[in-house]
Amino acid sequence: MSEPRPPRPKMVDVGRLAGVSAQTVSRFYTGKGYVGAETRERIESAIAQLNYQFNGSARNLRVNATRTVGVLTTGPSVYGTWSIVQGLNEAAHDAGYALFTSWVEFDPADASAPGEVHEALDRFLSARVDGILISSPYPGIEDVLERVWETVPVVILSGRAWPSADSAAVDSYEAALLATRHLTGLGHRRVLHIAGPEQVIEAQDRERGYRDALAEVRAAPLPVLRGDWSAQSGYDVGAGVDTSSFTAVFSGNDQMALGFMNALRGRGLVAPADYSIAGVDDMPDARHFAPPLTTVWMDFVELGRVGFRMLAERIATGERVARHVIHPHLVPRESSARLS
Repeated sequence: MSEPRPPRPKMVDVGRLAGVSAQTVSRFYTGKGYVGAETRERIESAIAQLNYQFNGSARNLRVNATRTVGVLTTGPSVYGTWSIVQGLNEAAHDAGYALFTSWVEFDPADASAPGEVHEALDRFLSARVDGILISSPYPGIEDVLERVWETVPVVILSGRAWPSADSAAVDSYEAALLATRHLTGLGHRRVLHIAGPEQVIEAQDRERGYRDALAEVRAAPLPVLRGDWSAQSGYDVGAGVDTSSFTAVFSGNDQMALGFMNALRGRGLVAPADYSIAGVDDMPDARHFAPPLTTVWMDFVELGRVGFRMLAERIATGERVARHVIHPHLVPRESSARLS
């Protein structure tokens, strides 16, 4: 009696040996979607080892696009983040896509953080999304993504360019230059900076822009005071600051500026009579602060739209898309005035 034949290898077996999903193997054969060069090599090697034969008519293949995109957000819940999500939803709706969203409270110092990111990505891949968009303000986030860009197209919205995935950003460094130059142009040289969280890319870029703008007029930076983007943290800075040490303030965002102005008002000081202040974001409420806040407009809604359009192009063509940087602009209002 002849020995029974071993079962024919299946697409899932190829994927398991290559370390990818069966959907990725399907894209390799059909060309309907992006497969990275390194992933293609692993799939080809697995096909050769298993002597796998592709059955293009198999009913269980799901090769058509799902018209869905996974959105992973790891930043704090602030105005900029929600504005990005708004832009993503608008662009996805216009293109006939649905978004699967996951929000991870990612702390780079937390050993459990990578596991939460992996769970979110696994849910996206299980849902067979056509691509993934990641909005993250943290440097090094790519180190915990397990090369997901080899499986599906990926775009990241981040102040740092990625070598392995397409990316877009609003220029926080330029925003800080604009705000600080505005204050130095009004004659201020003792400019205080209220910075965002130290581990956040945008906070780092805004502090760097503040320092460079002061260096242009040969003014020394003051010791940086740090908040967490919230109005309460700005209030706490204002409650304890030495008010004789500065004539102007560059706040890393509008919310911290709001809290700072409130604290100083309680101490008998108001802008612009006693000091000038400028923020970043131009959130809708900034024009209604007392006084209306000088700030730098950051088009985060457009960043969301741009990020989605980049991902849709990558899904359609499989080709890399050039990094896109959106430039901010200054919005002068009554909170800043020339130093008398």
